[in-house]
Amino acid sequence: MSIFKKQKKETPPSVWARPEMNVTFRAEIMPGKNREERTFKIEKVLSNGRVLLYDFNGEHIENEFETVNFLREKNR
Repeated sequence: MSIFKKQKKETPPSVWARPEMNVTFRAEIMPGKNREERTFKIEKVLSNGRVLLYDFNGEHIENEFETVNFLREKNR
């Protein structure tokens, strides 16, 4: 019997979003709207990985949004 127990390291869930981050709905979900009209800011990230948005109702999941492109924001 060892006095030192191995502690299981929990792997953190994949973090795809953070509060105050901008996300853009995929064009297929909002047809006929330009990028600016499909872009919203994250209000809160829930423990189940879904997000709540400012000025847009409901919980939303990662695959509803375009892949985050940090270089796009950097070039502005």
